[in-house]
Formats: sequence, C-alpha cells, structure tokens
Amino acid sequence: MLKETDQFYAHQEEPNRSCLLALRKVILCQDSEVSETKKYGMPCFCYKKKMFCYLWTDKKTNEPYLLMVEGKHLEHPKLETGSRSRMKIFRVNPTEDLPLEDIIEILGQALNLYKNGIIKIKP
Repeated sequence: MLKETDQFYAHQEEPNRSCLLALRKVILCQDSEVSETKKYGMPCFCYKKKMFCYLWTDKKTNEPYLLMVEGKHLEHPKLETGSRSRMKIFRVNPTEDLPLEDIIEILGQALNLYKNGIIKIKP
C-alpha cells in the first residue's frame, strides 16, 4: 500500500509525475531536517515541522510549481507573487531539465529564514 504522500505522485500523469518526483528529491536533499507530509491535498515540505514549501500544479496550464510559504521574504527574478501577499511560486516546465541552480538557490534562501530565526520555529 502506498503512503499518502506517494499516492499524490502516483496519480500524476507524465511528464508531471517525473518532474514532481525530481523536485521532491531535490527538496528532501537540502537538509536532514526537511520532511514531507500532505496538506490541503498536496505534498508539503517542512523544516523542523514548520511548513516551508509545497508542490502543486497550475489549474490552467497543468504545469508543476513550487509554492514557497514565506515567499514575501524571498528575492529571485523567477519567483511570482501573483495575488498572494505571503507566498510566491516558482513555475517549472515539466518537459525541460529542471533549473537546479535556481531551485537550490530559492530553497536555500527559504531554509535560511528558519535557520537564522527570521521565521520562528516553536521548540
């Protein structure tokens, strides 16, 4: 039986499935304190049990994206704010190689918010 988090990926069609699984691996490899759960029907990644990003697909384009919970604190030219006040998204084209440099930079910025105490983590 598949874990709840694995079920999300299993139900995705290609090329999104492979793209989302690759993103999952990149996120989980950023720090040993990063864990995965499922919230609001989508994969949620936490740092020391505090949510920091999600994986999802755009309802209009069906393309995957990385949703950064504390996006308002992040600066990167490829992050989009849209109508959100707190979060920002990073769109990924599932038919191209992942822009790993951008993704790792964004994830690093986000994790540093928690590590440096800008975003408080409850003990």
